[in-house]
Amino acid sequence: MIRAGVVGASGLAGGDLIRLITQHPDLELTFLGGSSNIGRRPSELHPGLRLDLGLTVQPVTEEIADQVDVVFLATPAPVSAELAALLADRVPAVVDLSGAFRIRTPELHDRWYPKVKRRTDLADRFVYGVPELIGDQLTDAALISLPGCYATAITLGLAPLTVGLGLDLKTVVVDGKSGSSGGGLQLRTPDLHPFRSGAIAPYSPTGHRHAAEVGDFLERSKPGAVGSLTMSAYGVSHVRGLLTSSYVFTDDAVDQRELQRAYVRFYKGHRFVRVRRHAETLIPVPDPQAVLGSNYCDVTVLHDEEGDRVVVLAALDNLVKGAAGQAVQAANIRFGLPEETGLTMQPVMPA
Repeated sequence: MIRAGVVGASGLAGGDLIRLITQHPDLELTFLGGSSNIGRRPSELHPGLRLDLGLTVQPVTEEIADQVDVVFLATPAPVSAELAALLADRVPAVVDLSGAFRIRTPELHDRWYPKVKRRTDLADRFVYGVPELIGDQLTDAALISLPGCYATAITLGLAPLTVGLGLDLKTVVVDGKSGSSGGGLQLRTPDLHPFRSGAIAPYSPTGHRHAAEVGDFLERSKPGAVGSLTMSAYGVSHVRGLLTSSYVFTDDAVDQRELQRAYVRFYKGHRFVRVRRHAETLIPVPDPQAVLGSNYCDVTVLHDEEGDRVVVLAALDNLVKGAAGQAVQAANIRFGLPEETGLTMQPVMPA
């Protein structure tokens, strides 16, 4: 068994990590860490988890290295930066779910994460990306930084255009809509039920740090492939799930049939990305409610002849494929397991 620890065990992503790890045939949960809720059991923190694991939340020290083979950091970015410095070279694998090490370019990192001070040498050592795109880099990675939930959807949506077809994208404009769980458990007035219920709140209308990390990653993957990438983000009233709509402008000639074939070909063999036709089901897809509780990302590509643009839609559960599920997927690859191990649950619908 691979011994796993979860730090940030009281948060939403931490709770989903506990849920997934305890159902995983090859992972054993051996450590729960945090700075608050010390001494509390998982069942006290997460009402859906009535588990007697013999574990309670403990402070994180160097001694964790004797208890785990992999540690998942479901912690805020400043905390992850500190913990990574503590655990690197002590724990065989560290998987960070925060934004501490996502953006490699120092100037860009400082712009979007000005309060996150990290060790430069560690930033260069972290492997970043969606497992479907950088899986070969995960097989012996000691430090893994996972994309944000929006970034996962955007990157999976755009990769077949840049990496697959080799298109030059002049402009990409992203519209993102996410449920309240994307903001975690922090108490903020806009997230109170009287304001959030029924809302479409433009909380980040002129830019988002997840778009910055996508641009940083795509530039390293295929320099010059994307001219500009901007994003507007909205909070909607459901709890789980997000949808990104990427409007892509390119001078390269494309048509619907070519695009559809390219996406199917690109994700052949990647079971967690489902390439879908917009009208293939009873409801138009992608729709976040059609992936809730699962590690799937549904992607649809459309050619808008009238607008001379490519429209790419991507939907996922932000707490699973956008966080905990993707973390387990990366750990599976890292430890030589089939990447779907422990992640074969189907979506729950309606939710």
